[in-house]
Amino acid sequence: MYKVVLVDDHSLLRNGLANLINSFENFKVMFEADNGKDFISQIDANNLPDLVLLDITMPEMDGYATAAWIKEQFPKLKILALSMMDDDYSIIKMLKSGARGYIVKNTKSKELLEALTEIIEKGFYFNEQISNKIALSVYSPSDKSSEYNGLSTLSTKETEFLTLACSEKSYKEIAETMCISPRTVDTYRDSLFQKLNIKTRVGLVMFAIKTGLVKL
Repeated sequence: MYKVVLVDDHSLLRNGLANLINSFENFKVMFEADNGKDFISQIDANNLPDLVLLDITMPEMDGYATAAWIKEQFPKLKILALSMMDDDYSIIKMLKSGARGYIVKNTKSKELLEALTEIIEKGFYFNEQISNKIALSVYSPSDKSSEYNGLSTLSTKETEFLTLACSEKSYKEIAETMCISPRTVDTYRDSLFQKLNIKTRVGLVMFAIKTGLVKL
């Protein structure tokens, strides 16, 4: 029986999720928490859950801070982010904070079950927002020679842009940091997309993580 903890400040939604998860075969909700601080007060190091289903926007201690705390204190404890937000900023920040999966709150029950199962048994889960192919290449051992070769083709400025793209800065803020125009930022981004055969900013982040340019 897999043990799941729910951390979400919306009690009605959380209770509904708890009932749904308890209806899944081999899954049981261990306890519920209103926010990160509440979660920390309840967690027992001698009886850890298999997975934490974690909201992002919460009072007192949000999902980013909670995920980072879990990553530091219990690095083997798997985190699945569950949020209303599906923008690159939120996804990237949660991944960097320690989440191993990300789904949105309008996800159907079938996909939720799939996400819970995949993240526990395989260590990760991403739907169409982050392709499983990219996620698998980041989180599983593999021959990295082609990725390192791709990194070696980048100019100094492209590498600088790639590093900044892994931050929380918008493209406009990246342009200001690099002292270049937004159009030049677009040029660097499009060049990286073409050189690395990547289509999204999240894909660039995954590439940078895999090659060691940035660390989770």
